[in-house]
Amino acid sequence: RLNISEYIYIRQYLSKVKYNLSISFCVVLGLLMLSCGQNRKEEKVMHTQKQVIAKDILGNPDYQAISYGGYRKKSRDSQPTIPQLKEDMKILSAMGVKVIRTYNVQPKLPHASNILKAITELKKEDDNFEMYVMLGAWIDCLNAWTDKVPNHNVESPNNAGEIDRAVALANQYPEIVKVIAVGNEAMVKWATSYYVQPDVILKWVNHLQDLKVEGKLSKDLWITSSDDFASWGGAEDQYHVKALEDLVKAVDYISMHTYPYHNTHYNPEFWHVPNAHEGMPNITKIEMAMERAIKFSQKQYDSVASYIKSLGIKKPIHIGETGWASVSTDLYGDNGSRATDEYKQGLFHQQMRAWTNRAGISCFYFEAFNEQWKDALNSKGSENHFGLFTIDGKAKYPIWDLVDKGVFEGLTRDGNPITKTYDGNKADLIKDVLVPPTKEGITTPH
Repeated sequence: RLNISEYIYIRQYLSKVKYNLSISFCVVLGLLMLSCGQNRKEEKVMHTQKQVIAKDILGNPDYQAISYGGYRKKSRDSQPTIPQLKEDMKILSAMGVKVIRTYNVQPKLPHASNILKAITELKKEDDNFEMYVMLGAWIDCLNAWTDKVPNHNVESPNNAGEIDRAVALANQYPEIVKVIAVGNEAMVKWATSYYVQPDVILKWVNHLQDLKVEGKLSKDLWITSSDDFASWGGAEDQYHVKALEDLVKAVDYISMHTYPYHNTHYNPEFWHVPNAHEGMPNITKIEMAMERAIKFSQKQYDSVASYIKSLGIKKPIHIGETGWASVSTDLYGDNGSRATDEYKQGLFHQQMRAWTNRAGISCFYFEAFNEQWKDALNSKGSENHFGLFTIDGKAKYPIWDLVDKGVFEGLTRDGNPITKTYDGNKADLIKDVLVPPTKEGITTPH
């Protein structure tokens, strides 16, 4: 039994212990809460760091860009499956591509929406997977692609639906879609089947910009139109109209196309071997011709920049398309400009990437994979062979070095491992390389 003094002492002692325990518990709880709060703050910062916008991507050499179509067959009615698209995205990611460009969101061609689904699945499977999209909305004139005469002064009624679908996808996948391009070569006048006047493109660009102001599209989404350098004021005065000036003001950046490849036929002054070079080794003639091809693109880029500057406007200018075909039986083949083979394609790709990376220009290189629907009746037509990969997944000469580095190890396209064309034998490749013609005639084949 305890006496009164002992009882009081024990109660005081227990109260003190209980108080100290309470204080300790509160301190521990406080530290835990502070730690959790800090972790949440760090997680929020990390999450914020992963959210990139168009302004961060375009002009950043860490975000290599490419034009992409996943079609394997001779008709776009045969749509690539989600697993096939995921296969392709993994291949492109392995080679350092983080931005791809698509061309339309037509209701019967769910290619673009399926790409967005494929990327979403890959991001769920791998938190580190990163791929963004420049989403194209196709724009036509009235009667385009019909038996009727195209009316280039009136737009197709289908354009409104195309824009609406692009808006819906941009809002559904805001973490992936970073750019909407209104039209593809839709203003250049040699696109006789479908081109429209600049005021049509301006109308839809302004519409999208208004949606951003109204909060119906992300304010960070960039809006442009992707068109030939001439359409952006880089060529004849016929393009220098008020609507184009207003369009330059309305877009977030200029997306221009440059194709020295096609100009080896249509504007070949830069391409022909000068008479003074006739005594040089054939391989030197070829390499010097490709250097002139790059300078040709740089001149077109500068012409657009000069026009924009003449308007007193300052806008970023990036390359929405450029490329080089590896096979051709048409204007650019053996009986034409002799521009076409994998060796020249490799030199062009290398030098184009070097220039644009150095200059802070995004280049949506055309294109990732061969597509045979573009010239379905001629398997060797040049339009089918702009890819850096063949349809069955062989890496062409421009990216043989990536195969050597093992970046495609374990990746396949339709079950085919990524291997080199020509079995990697450069000597065999060179046998197919032709020297460009001289100004006075055709040189002897290499």
